[in-house]
Amino acid sequence: MPAPLMGTITSLESLQEHLQWAIELEHSTIPPYLCALYSIEAGHNAAATEVLSSVMVEEMLHLTLAANLLNAVGGRPRLDIPEMLPGYPHSLPHGDRSFAISLFRFGPEAIEIFLKIEQPSPAGAPPEDDNYQTIAQFYDAIKQGFRDLSATLGETNVFCGDPARQVTDQHFYSGGGRIIAVHNLATALAALDEIVEQGEGANHVQVWDGDSDVFHPERDQVAHYYRFQELKLGRRYRRGDTPRSGPTGDPISIDWDAVLPMRTNPRTSDHLPDGPIRLAQEEFNRSYCDLLQLLEQAFNDAPQMLGATIGAMFTLKAQAQALMQMPTEDGLATAGPTFEYVAPNHRAVRPRSVNKSAG
Repeated sequence: MPAPLMGTITSLESLQEHLQWAIELEHSTIPPYLCALYSIEAGHNAAATEVLSSVMVEEMLHLTLAANLLNAVGGRPRLDIPEMLPGYPHSLPHGDRSFAISLFRFGPEAIEIFLKIEQPSPAGAPPEDDNYQTIAQFYDAIKQGFRDLSATLGETNVFCGDPARQVTDQHFYSGGGRIIAVHNLATALAALDEIVEQGEGANHVQVWDGDSDVFHPERDQVAHYYRFQELKLGRRYRRGDTPRSGPTGDPISIDWDAVLPMRTNPRTSDHLPDGPIRLAQEEFNRSYCDLLQLLEQAFNDAPQMLGATIGAMFTLKAQAQALMQMPTEDGLATAGPTFEYVAPNHRAVRPRSVNKSAG
């Protein structure tokens, strides 16, 4: 008789479900990071811009790794679905509901939320497959699922996906870490370690994630949680620093006023249906959903299409920054991207006035 399973993921179908949740989890962090990044006025806050840019690129890596993991076990990544854009504020998908993620302009309030998202798990924290307190605990439950199912079903039966659907570095990636093609238990665990270590540090006890800093190759790269700590505390980590010591390196200068006053959690419903803000927000949403569709195609049928997302991201950046320059009707803030889902059949027709202004 086989030994009883240790974790709560006890079937291949459950593992596939949790890996789809991982895709939704990794994506849920991208809109908040984008809003904070694009709200920084050009030419200001270089350190914060580097942090947010690097973290956002690495979240795209984590999204890709989650898709590779799901493809490896015979699943089909879904991104062009309403669940990817449930509206803000909302909690981490299937996670702790004690706090909500919001769309903030760059500032102390945004950094506090980012620290909650990326917080390291406590020492000895148990795996949690649902209503998890930290992202690492969620991935620990998935790791246990991979181990259990590989032992009971055999690795060949678990890793039954088409290898041609795996995304690799050759398809496109230029950030910290690496894309790992998943085809057995060892590579699955390596991919999960890459996600967790970039978020909270190597071995759960270091501020470093094991990579070199993308913007400053002579430096060790700091994990996401500690990059946000650097911004909060106004000082860099240096070699020898630990989570307990905090950062003791060079000071970081931040101008909290050099930020566009984007309204928190903007919504299309806040504005007149035919007004310029509403039209621009709706166009952004169509463009963003087009990007989700492109990513879904890349992860499912054509990994070589991943490079095409670069142009789409530049379009989104221009649209978001244009929105953040548009004063709201009350004059108290500026507009911003709303990240609301648009069904595919509602994306085909672009309003002529928006296309003309965009060109």
